[in-house]
Amino acid sequence: MSHRNGANIIAVAGKGGTGKTVIASLLLKFLAENKAGGGRVLAIDADPAASLPSTLGVKVTKTLGDVREEIASPSGVFFSEDMPTDMLIEYKIEEIMLNTARFSVIVMGRSEGPGCYCLINDMLRHFIDKLSSRFSTILIDCEAGLEHLSRRTTRDVDTMLVVSDPTKRGIDTAAAIKNIAEKLHIDFGQIYLVLNKVTEDAEVKAALAGLVKDSGLTLVGTVPEDEHIRAFDLVGKPILELPEDSKAVVAVKAIFEKVCKE
Repeated sequence: MSHRNGANIIAVAGKGGTGKTVIASLLLKFLAENKAGGGRVLAIDADPAASLPSTLGVKVTKTLGDVREEIASPSGVFFSEDMPTDMLIEYKIEEIMLNTARFSVIVMGRSEGPGCYCLINDMLRHFIDKLSSRFSTILIDCEAGLEHLSRRTTRDVDTMLVVSDPTKRGIDTAAAIKNIAEKLHIDFGQIYLVLNKVTEDAEVKAALAGLVKDSGLTLVGTVPEDEHIRAFDLVGKPILELPEDSKAVVAVKAIFEKVCKE
């Protein structure tokens, strides 16, 4: 499914601690490797924690938050009489975008206080609307929780993957994300549940099946606990370097094949 401006937009959401950034990183791996889709992939880290670049093994030095500060600066250095403001913003966003051979990355960064994300969100929307034709896919690692929905930063998403840990609280939060999105009339082409860090315990799996059924969400895949991820996280090694036979890599590839591959 394609976004109206050409790019297929995929968002990964979920409460903190579910491992959504790991899922987003592995999805990006397969999106970047999918030659059939053509074009480039853009990853947007919309979580203030900004942990996506480290899982990808890249270093981002400036964020949209930094651009916001430049715009708000009383010095006025940012502005020019010779260039419209929206063009300057577009130039600045291009400046902070990190490009690798396989994908591009942009980081929203932290807000400076209540309400300060409004301008950043507007800039992000402008960026997606203006430049998405350059990318075959845009992958958004959403911030933890539900705030991104109340601010409508995930509008016009083709596929939303809500990641949960194998707990009732996590699945309840995933269901709440779906319900709030419906109340706000956010246009998702499709929304799926991904269960992460699942054990092989038969009783746990049976209990989870009941919770998933009650949630009203469609389960698109489960990702087992993976000792490789713990080992990589311990030393800060990029998730993209996980071995191909890693449990998490195999599981996310199956999810990718179901919802992302053209």
